[in-house]
Amino acid sequence: MTSRQSQVSRPFQFTLDARSGVPIYRQIIDQVLGAVAAGTLAPGDQLPTVRQAAVDLAINPNTAGKAYRELEIRGVLDTQQGTGTFISSKLVKVDEAERQRQLTQLVGDFVARAGGAGFTARELAACLGEFLDEHENRRK
Repeated sequence: MTSRQSQVSRPFQFTLDARSGVPIYRQIIDQVLGAVAAGTLAPGDQLPTVRQAAVDLAINPNTAGKAYRELEIRGVLDTQQGTGTFISSKLVKVDEAERQRQLTQLVGDFVARAGGAGFTARELAACLGEFLDEHENRRK
C-alpha cells in the first residue's frame, strides 16, 4: 500500500443534482475531472466500481458505465478486471488551446446557471475568492 493510499480514509463519493439539467453521466465525468484537477484524486486512487457507484447514486449501471468508459477513453481512468477502477498514472495532457476552450465553456455555463438562480457575477467572484482562500489554507 502506498503512503497516499494509507492517507485516504474514505473512498471518493459522487454527488448528483437531478435538477441541474446536466446529464448524470456528465456530472460523474465532471466530478472526477474536477477532483483530479484539485488534487482530491491522485494517480492510483481507486474509484467505486461501476456497480457500486450505481447503487450508491441510485442510477442505472449503464449510466455509471458510460461515464467510466468516457474517462477511460480520455486516459483518466484505468480499469483492471478483478481489481477495480483507478485514476491513471499516465494522465493525458490537453493542449493549451483546448484547455482554454473548456475553461471558457465552464465559466459561461457556471455564470448562466448562477444568473438563473439570481446571483450576480460579482457575487460569484467574491464566493470564488473565498473558496480559493479556503482551498489554499487546507493545503498548508
